[in-house]
Amino acid sequence: MKMSDKYKLVSHPLKGFGVYQKVSAIEAGWTYLDFEARLMKKGEQWSGYSGENEYGIILLSGNYSIVSDKGSWKTVNGRKSVFSGIAHTLYLPRHTSFTLTAESEVLDIATGWCPASQDFPARFKTPDEAAIEIRGGDNATRQINSLIEPGFGCNKLVAVEVYTPSGNWSSFPAHKHDERKVDERGTLTEAILEEFYFYKLDKEQGYAIQQVYTSGGSLNELMQLKNNDIVMVPYGYHPVVAAHGYNCYYLNFLAGSDQSLASTPDPDHNWIFHSWKGKDPRVPLVTAMMNNL
Repeated sequence: MKMSDKYKLVSHPLKGFGVYQKVSAIEAGWTYLDFEARLMKKGEQWSGYSGENEYGIILLSGNYSIVSDKGSWKTVNGRKSVFSGIAHTLYLPRHTSFTLTAESEVLDIATGWCPASQDFPARFKTPDEAAIEIRGGDNATRQINSLIEPGFGCNKLVAVEVYTPSGNWSSFPAHKHDERKVDERGTLTEAILEEFYFYKLDKEQGYAIQQVYTSGGSLNELMQLKNNDIVMVPYGYHPVVAAHGYNCYYLNFLAGSDQSLASTPDPDHNWIFHSWKGKDPRVPLVTAMMNNL
């Protein structure tokens, strides 16, 4: 049996307003992580209750206001698209009731959630608070914006957004996070993490390529991803490349054994870390100063 027969690794979006992308932990075949993305018209409301889960709400484009029993917040400088600024991030702990209202003509938001066993304060994080990391080098240079980073103040959820310029590699050299490993000093070196890759391209016809593979070959899938597609990474290594001519964005939600991004690179490609001569001058592709919807 091919692993793709057991795991559905790609979810394609629906068209139109409402929830246009949704994958539950049950559908993904794992334990923790759920995801959905929705388009809303101005004045439309979404009411919910986090229950036993913690939520991360990521602003993809537009503006919103939200009222909850843990506080109220409003975005005033949302981005026109993911390629014109950095996300606003809202973290809601378990047992939170909320109503979110679209304040722009079109609002695009993504939400990831997972079970939580501890309570943390709600937190609204503005674009200027998101640390930017330029990772890799040469044509493997990319930009990572920390949204719900390790140490954020939550139970298990992690979220980052990644920008890969046209023709560049990302999540490379490939890494995995499917075993929990601790070194002799007690430092966590790899966590067990379920992960979603949610894609957007800067042109409608654009695409990226992602591989999910194991060193033993039990899983080896190569996928073409277009706007609003999701890849589910059950385990194994998972590199990405942006097609030439198209800048690639993906939002990563992760959850698992630890609130961490600890991972292990593919040892076959470790030498590449020491081979880069410089950084791609095209990054950063976005900054908080660009947010001005």
